[in-house]
Amino acid sequence: MRIVLRNCGSIDPENIDEYIAAGGYKALEKVLFEMTPDDVIGELKTAGLRGRGGAGFPTWMKWNFTKQETDPVKYVVCNADEGDPGAYMDRSTLEGDPHSVLEAMTICGHTVGAHQGFIYIRAEYPLAIHRLEVAMKQAREYGLLGKDILGSGFDYDIEIRLGAGAFVCGEETALLQSIEGHRGMPKPRPPFPASKGLWGKPTVINNVETWANVAQIITNGGEWFASIGTPDSHGTKVFALTGKICNSGLVEVPMGTTLREIVYDIGGGIAHGKKFKAVQTGGPSGGVITEENLDTPIDFGGLQKIGSMMGSGGMIVMDEDDCIVDVAKFYLNFTVDESCGKCAPCRIGGKSLYNILEKITQGHGDENDIKQIEQIAHAMKIGSLCALGQTAPNPVLSTLHYFPEEYKAHIIDKKCPSGKCKKLISYEINPSKCIGCTACSRKCPVGAISGEVKKPHKINGNVCIKCGVCKDTCKFSAIEIH
Repeated sequence: MRIVLRNCGSIDPENIDEYIAAGGYKALEKVLFEMTPDDVIGELKTAGLRGRGGAGFPTWMKWNFTKQETDPVKYVVCNADEGDPGAYMDRSTLEGDPHSVLEAMTICGHTVGAHQGFIYIRAEYPLAIHRLEVAMKQAREYGLLGKDILGSGFDYDIEIRLGAGAFVCGEETALLQSIEGHRGMPKPRPPFPASKGLWGKPTVINNVETWANVAQIITNGGEWFASIGTPDSHGTKVFALTGKICNSGLVEVPMGTTLREIVYDIGGGIAHGKKFKAVQTGGPSGGVITEENLDTPIDFGGLQKIGSMMGSGGMIVMDEDDCIVDVAKFYLNFTVDESCGKCAPCRIGGKSLYNILEKITQGHGDENDIKQIEQIAHAMKIGSLCALGQTAPNPVLSTLHYFPEEYKAHIIDKKCPSGKCKKLISYEINPSKCIGCTACSRKCPVGAISGEVKKPHKINGNVCIKCGVCKDTCKFSAIEIH
């Protein structure tokens, strides 16, 4: 069900006429000449639109806070700093339909009393930036941006600010710091940006997907939007479906759609006939969802109940060959790298958690490690300044909850059931299957395999670097991982 992605792929994003022909800027015209700011707030409230950046805060409430502020200078900001691994929803929306965001930001400016907007986007998105620049130029030429928009007397313009790709700048206070020219580091809240944001002025911040819903709500009405989804979460959600899946790509579905429908009906199931293991949702801030919860309806509350979160919409599918401890270590390594270092719970706690997981995957774990993980995770959750640190332990705690036996295998048995952790595995040749074709020995980069032609070969474990080339080469399944 395409609401956010309604125009992506069907119009030329660099031609404003095609956007207008598809109903574009009708919502802005309606807001300027037929609705009061209170009417717009009321429509958003009826719609029940919640922020799609991860927190799920009611959009109408955020706008209303800023609208009620008496300061004559206010700002509107679009958060396009998409940093989750495997996520590209915002990038695709801006590349395919940039005017939907410009129109929504202009509507917000008129509603809350702001005359300047900023789009904060990472510099790694050159095509999205180019198309935004083209769209803004065309909108100004058509009188849809700039001075006296559509002859209404309302002035409003938008500027682009490029980010350097810091994940922490997805947090709204860090993003504002970056726009101001400072290092992108979070600030304590309150005060919240809605009352004291950019340069100390009232500021509305929403992410790309949230903005892309606004014009459709104004055009079709709040009740129409509220009729889609679940009682707790209205509308649709865009997911970037990636990983061990047959059909990867962007998926926009009504809230309440189950994970099973997304993975199997839309995604086509697990690639190469492998067995499903888990889905990681919410990126570095989320958790894993196992097979027993595949029928959970996807909405803000449903995912929180099973220890995950929606986040911005990344959805990475894992199969039986993925090591769950290694996955948790990957996400923790990401958040450690991306931490701004401002607060000790995140800076020290994240690195400590990573070191414990590294120790476990190296075969040096002990039973006390689990208790330590839980203690550090709890301290990070209650002590970190922003959501990056507060949610960084989630992938570890989630995998620990659903796959305790895999952690125990690493810690107690010193084995990696999935064969991913090199220090905990060994490659051996099954002599009953090996025909001595020499293919593996010829491919081995370090010469660890020896044997005569047409006789079973052997692997020297002291030389083997566990690269897996031999296993990939063998046509007789004679190479086994132990």
